[in-house]
Amino acid sequence: MPVSQTPIERFEEYLVARGLRKTDQRRFLVEQVFSRHEHFDADQLIDQLPRRGDANYVSRPTVYRTLKEFVDAGLLRRFELNGRSVYEHDYGYPEHDHLYCVKCNRLIEFQSEEIAKLRDEIGRTHRFRVRSHRLIIQGVCQDCSSRQSQRRRQDRV
Repeated sequence: MPVSQTPIERFEEYLVARGLRKTDQRRFLVEQVFSRHEHFDADQLIDQLPRRGDANYVSRPTVYRTLKEFVDAGLLRRFELNGRSVYEHDYGYPEHDHLYCVKCNRLIEFQSEEIAKLRDEIGRTHRFRVRSHRLIIQGVCQDCSSRQSQRRRQDRV
C-alpha cells in the first residue's frame, strides 16, 4: 500500500494534532525503528540505542512512552507474545499474519488471500464490519523439528 507521507511526517502530524512537541529524541526513535524491518520489544530497541552520555541517548521511560505514541499514531502494531509486548511496522505495510515457533521464538510473516476472504465472509455472515485481524499460528519451525528429529535418532543409537 503506497503512503503519501514518510513515517516521520506521519508522526509529526500526529504530534501537532495533539499539541505535543516534536523533539530530537522522538525523531531519532522514528528513524531507528523504521531503518530496519523486524519485530522487536522495547528492551531489544533500547539495546540498539546509544548509551547514557552518548549522542542521541534516549531514556528508557521515553522509549516506552514514544512506542505507545507510535502505536496511537498508527505507525506500529503492538501484540502480546509469551508475556511480552512485541511491535511491528503497521504504517504502509500490508496486512499479514504470523507463524510463531514455540521452540526458538522465531516469528514468520505470511500473507493469505484465503484467510482474508474467510475473515470477510465470516464478518458478512455475522453482519460485522471487519476492520482488521491478527492471526498467530503457534507450532514448531522446520529447523527446530529437524534438530529434534536428529536428537531422537541419536538417542536410539
